[in-house]
Amino acid sequence: MDIIQAILLGLLQGITEFLPVSSSGHLALGRALLGRDLEPGITFEIVVHFGSFCSIVVYFRKKIWEILTDIFKSFSPSGIRSKRFISDGNTQLSYIILLSMIPAGLVGFTMKENIEAIFLNPFFVSCMLLVTGTLLFSTKFVGNPEKDVDVKRGILVGVAQAFAILPGISRSGSTISVSLFSGMSRQKAANFSFLMVLPVLAGAMLLEMIEIAETGIEMTAVISLFAGYLTSFVSGYFALKYLIILLKKEKFHYFAYYCWTVGIVGIFYFF
Repeated sequence: MDIIQAILLGLLQGITEFLPVSSSGHLALGRALLGRDLEPGITFEIVVHFGSFCSIVVYFRKKIWEILTDIFKSFSPSGIRSKRFISDGNTQLSYIILLSMIPAGLVGFTMKENIEAIFLNPFFVSCMLLVTGTLLFSTKFVGNPEKDVDVKRGILVGVAQAFAILPGISRSGSTISVSLFSGMSRQKAANFSFLMVLPVLAGAMLLEMIEIAETGIEMTAVISLFAGYLTSFVSGYFALKYLIILLKKEKFHYFAYYCWTVGIVGIFYFF
């Protein structure tokens, strides 16, 4: 993979990972159109996923530090004595994030082979983009909910994240939409959607790193890998920032038109 390819794939990963247009769906359609040469390879996937991971960490750095600090205080000797680990809001949020991971984990481990087969069906992917578009458009009518994250809402959003394993179903689109439908405020919906994916990305990177541990990394590819990482990180950061701006302005549903367009074109092309 040369530097130009690495930059383009890093840009694709960074933008579509956060914008509600399904990064997996775009990759599946790209493979169908351009051939399997679009497959970046597992080492490159780790690098660009790390770029996405870092962009979330940097954007939400204050909130993440606040959560980690409160968790540390909650499980300190004084925190345990005062039962802070039960009453503290950020510690409770960390519990909910862990619970929200369960549905996606169950689906990923029990249906991995079936899901991988779906990636080869561009017609199905196109249909799922229509579903994503419809889900996004429906958020136009939710108004301005103001409720907090709780266990029930967290698990519900976790189920939405599990469905987003299907290519064409946007993870950010489905989790934010369901958060809004459940009554969460727009800011809290965005915060929870992207904070809950951090452990998922970390777990995925760990599994991929274990898989390549025996093969190693070719030093000749280091420059291309760094270019992919940097592009994914920078583009992901600004895509995330742009998405939250649109969400606050109640324009989240605008992405529906893009998903519908790509989905309809794909259906006619691959039918």
